[in-house]
Amino acid sequence: MIDQLDDSIAAAAFRRLVRHLQHRTDAQNVDMMGLAGFCRNCLGDWVAEAGGMDKAQGREFVYGMPYAEWKAAHQAEATPEQLKRMEESVAKNR
Repeated sequence: MIDQLDDSIAAAAFRRLVRHLQHRTDAQNVDMMGLAGFCRNCLGDWVAEAGGMDKAQGREFVYGMPYAEWKAAHQAEATPEQLKRMEESVAKNR
């Protein structure tokens, strides 16, 4: 059914998702991975793959800035509990 969604609608929803993630810098990637099995990096990598670009470019689209800059400004050190939850969640992706 998702493949029947008009591309313009899908693009608008995707842009809204990316803007939301750019605004919610408090939502840590490790927590997103722990809950959903994907994060901003994954989304950026999917953009890169779909657009024929390298991962750094795809991630910059998602972050709205170079990843290293976003990481320095917004990413906290992951706790052992967060890392465990992330590992368990990512295992479900296989």
